[in-house]
Amino acid sequence: MNFTERARKLRADIVEHDRRYYVLDDPSIVDAEYDRLFRELQAIEAEHPELATPDSPTKRVGGQPLSQFAQVRHEVPMLSIQTETDTGPSGAAQFDARVRRELELPADAAPVEYSAELKFDGLAVSLRYENGVFARGATRGDGLTGEDVTQNLKTVRDIPLLLTGDAPPVLEVRGEAYLRRDDLARYNEKALARGEKPLVNPRNGAAGSIRQLDPGVAARRPLRFFAYGIGAVEGWTLPTTHGGLLEALAAFGLPVCEHRAVARGAGELAAFHDRMGEMRASIPFDFDGVVYKVNSLALQERLGFRTREPRWAVAHKYPAEEARTVVVAIDVQVGRTGALTPVAKLQPVFVGGVQVTNATLHNEDEARRKDVRVGDTVIVRRAGDVIPEVVAVALEARPMKPSARDMFIEEPAHPPFALPETCPQCGSRVVREEGEAVARCSGGLVCPAQVKGALLHFASRRAMDIEGLGEKLVEQLTASGRVKTPADLYDLSVPELAALERMGDKSAENLAAAIARSRETTLDRFIFALGIRNVGESTAKALARRFGKLDALMAADAVALEAVPDVGPVVAESIVDFFAEAHNREVVERLIKAGAHWPEGEGRAEAAPGPLAGRVLVLTGTLPALSRDAARALIEAAGGKVSGSVSKKTDYVVAGEEAGTKLDKAREWKVRVIDEAALRELVKKG
Repeated sequence: MNFTERARKLRADIVEHDRRYYVLDDPSIVDAEYDRLFRELQAIEAEHPELATPDSPTKRVGGQPLSQFAQVRHEVPMLSIQTETDTGPSGAAQFDARVRRELELPADAAPVEYSAELKFDGLAVSLRYENGVFARGATRGDGLTGEDVTQNLKTVRDIPLLLTGDAPPVLEVRGEAYLRRDDLARYNEKALARGEKPLVNPRNGAAGSIRQLDPGVAARRPLRFFAYGIGAVEGWTLPTTHGGLLEALAAFGLPVCEHRAVARGAGELAAFHDRMGEMRASIPFDFDGVVYKVNSLALQERLGFRTREPRWAVAHKYPAEEARTVVVAIDVQVGRTGALTPVAKLQPVFVGGVQVTNATLHNEDEARRKDVRVGDTVIVRRAGDVIPEVVAVALEARPMKPSARDMFIEEPAHPPFALPETCPQCGSRVVREEGEAVARCSGGLVCPAQVKGALLHFASRRAMDIEGLGEKLVEQLTASGRVKTPADLYDLSVPELAALERMGDKSAENLAAAIARSRETTLDRFIFALGIRNVGESTAKALARRFGKLDALMAADAVALEAVPDVGPVVAESIVDFFAEAHNREVVERLIKAGAHWPEGEGRAEAAPGPLAGRVLVLTGTLPALSRDAARALIEAAGGKVSGSVSKKTDYVVAGEEAGTKLDKAREWKVRVIDEAALRELVKKG
């Protein structure tokens, strides 16, 4: 046998051995023999490079390390699936009822047919095949753009580098990269023997392996893959059902999970959920629920999407796992919006395969309702199998001490939890709006926890419009400590900006010029840029019209503010609290000293009422000709107000293509829905 024939046979044999080991879980040779065949093929291809093929198993060993991942735009978005929060049988019934309602099926219509599958606990990825050859692999990312992880996915043994059968010119396969529990245990045993850090759990291990910049590291991880859907396709007539689609993918040589079924109606869906739940411990990989999909692809297309989620699919999860541990401290974290969240610091405990050291208490009311105290033994659950939370306190195990009033009576050793009166990050006052469960730091312009969000909002196009000041630059400026408030932006020099990563002299000059230009603005833009809670663009315009001067607004009390159209008690309280904080006023004064200005008294001239005066409109979806900003400007120029949510006060919902939940809400509230053409007529006639 010559080298060409020998290389061809070795490749075919190794691919078959991989399939038997990774897909069928039925190896036909021992590891040593497999390694011998693999080394022989490597030697032949090294000596005769012309014999190497793109789909050779030797291509899986990993390429050169990368400095960073390239971005990949998904031709067909990788959408998320709605989660059914009811983990019982009624969760399946609710989904089935929604589908039947959307399809307008009568009560006596036949049961809807579904494809029922497992919800894998790994990392969602997309594989692009061109003429049957694996060409590119990408992560989900934000659903629209992911990261190019082709080299790492090539190391996954059960991802075929060449499809079998009559593969179409283009086929994007969607699926999950995952780790089996037994593979993880074996890997960790070897890692510890080498003095390396073990992987904590299958989910993190899979995600971390796929996102390794060095493919050689990924190649050493025992990753696997399951296909569960498709993205872009060219030159292929699709099967008529999702179940048929999975069978077709399996025929191409792609691994498809055997634990799936075609179910008819809610009862069979619930039975599948129960059956898989009972088998959960015996199945060798982690899954946190099952997924139901309408089986007919034609019905899927008819049902369509709700925002970024398909109406024809749902994830039906299992109850989260729980464990007991002890609270060693209760800290208060400040979020990017200023929200204060009490967090229980715990003695480390494994919950659902993950070591948990922190658990959220959500807010002060929740912490007090559960009466969580330092030293308590608590039951911890990973809510949604992701965010750890304290479920309850084991009161029988609470530490006690003799009462100061009576030594024969015991009382809890630690006091009830209470939020601090000042922000632990910046010392500003903590405020809590009436009717809200969340308390917030009032130092929006100075709080380190909020500074990134405050700067990005301040620089946004509808606020001070500082072109070129994006998230990465803000990250650098705040991390260095050079910019702590928006006022610090106006002290930055060109050399300081040029010294930032990926900022040349020209870019620094352009950004400095943009910062300088932003000094000349309008009063309503400046008010909006301050990021006062509950004050949007339309409210900022109403405040500018009524008060005309910033000093007058800063001095206004709640009564004066509530006299402004579009300002109620909650908004008035937010404004008063914001300007009552000395730190915020100092930043505003610094901004004025830095040169921020606008035409004096520009807002006092009240505009004549337009054809939409007093009308509230909500925009949803993509309009044929008008952008969202243009539609907003058209409505406001006509005296109308654009709201972000639908309520009983909404007069019209302007709906375009791919309208989301706002359209559903409009129908629920019986609000009139109009299109762009009708909006233009309203603006003309009122």
